[in-house]
Amino acid sequence: MSTPTIQQYGAKPAFIQWTVVRGDTATLEVQFYAADESTYWDTTGWEYEATVYDPRGDVLDCLNVVANEGYAYITAPASVTRNWGLRYDDVVAELKFDLQVKIPAEGEDTIWTPVIGTVCVIGDITPGGSI
Repeated sequence: MSTPTIQQYGAKPAFIQWTVVRGDTATLEVQFYAADESTYWDTTGWEYEATVYDPRGDVLDCLNVVANEGYAYITAPASVTRNWGLRYDDVVAELKFDLQVKIPAEGEDTIWTPVIGTVCVIGDITPGGSI
């Protein structure tokens, strides 16, 4: 994803469909590039928060975010994904998710949502993740 200037914060978040197997650990990498599309954006000091929302049950799940300069890994642990969808079917749930970033600045911090999307949860037919 390219964010060459601060004026683009909030302009148009990337929309991603993230496919996850129920009961599995899933990780999504989000990369931030400078205008040359090969140099990582300086993300020093940024704070991240990722959340998944299930509108059917009105439930929010916080995801783990580990970041380094220029990228962030969003992880949905198996302990969370095992509750996503209750039936045996090809697609057992479609959940909304986002990644929000707080960018420190003098005066007021910038709050930015660079990624929004849908988590497409595929049913796992192994009962209870028996491994």
